[in-house]
This record gives sequence, structure tokens and C-alpha cells, in this order.
Amino acid sequence: MHEVAPELIGVTLLFDGVGGPIVEVEAYDQEDPASHAFRGRTPRNAVMFGPPGYTYVYRSYGIHWCLNFVCDVEGRAEAALIRALAPARGIEEMRARRGVVAERALCSGPGKLCQALGITNAHSGLALDAPPFELLERDRTPPIVTGPRIGITRAVEQSWRYGLAGSPFLSRPFT
Repeated sequence: MHEVAPELIGVTLLFDGVGGPIVEVEAYDQEDPASHAFRGRTPRNAVMFGPPGYTYVYRSYGIHWCLNFVCDVEGRAEAALIRALAPARGIEEMRARRGVVAERALCSGPGKLCQALGITNAHSGLALDAPPFELLERDRTPPIVTGPRIGITRAVEQSWRYGLAGSPFLSRPFT
């Protein structure tokens, strides 16, 4: 998962043709007390236990959908939370879904990203290599920064947040 998470920075994520390059992710594994898999497999988190290459979508604080990519072998729960992307395709659709005009505000957080792309729990468990998802490889290794994860209360000391250095589309700047 710590190999996969930084490799996602710069990969273009499209959902029904709408999206852009991923600029921020957070890593979670089953030994991590901040992970949904920490207490074991449940019907809610079962997709996190593999196989890799699938989506795990959950609702945060009863309000926002959050998209994760399952990263490890079957039976081992590891995932990368997609925190932000740089809007590139379908910007008008994103604006309509979010009700905002500023590109910076469209996908600069996991809930905003899911709302802008139209991702809900109905898309949990879907393969990332088949429609409605499409991932396009990055053409180079971008400069990546790391720091503590955001919005959690456990294992906050872990520097498991990865971002594109200097991106204006991050959910929060790295310090």
C-alpha cells in the first residue's frame, strides 16, 4: 500500500469520462487503528480485503462519499483514499454537481471529489480497469510530498498522506 499510494499521484482518474490527475492520497492498512479494517472484516468493509484493483466507497460522517482503491492481495486489507484530483475533463459536469464555479474547489477533498465525479456507494466493489472507471498512466514521476493524514483521531502521527508538490488542488497544503 505504501508502494501503491505514491504511485497513484499523477495517474488520471476518470469516472464516466469525468476527472483528472490524482494529486493527493492517503494510505491505510489493516494494522492501522484509523483503518476501517482494523477491527476485522465486516459486510461494510469486505471489499477492502481484496482482491486489489477494486473500489471501496464509504460515507464519511454520514454526509460525504469517499473513494478508496483496494491495494493489496486478497485477504489483506489495504487501501488508498483518493483525497483530491486536478479537474481536467468534464469540468462543467463537475461544476453542476458541486454547485461551485472555482476549479480549485471542485475536487479538493474526498467528499468533493466523489460529488464532482458522481461517485456513491453504488460504485463500491467495482473494478478500476473497467467502465465506468478508467485510469490513465502518468507520463513521468512527479515530485511527491508526504505528511500526516487529515481528519482522523487515531494514528495521526503516520506520514501516510502523499501529494503532488505545489499543487493548488490539494485538500490542504502540506506543511
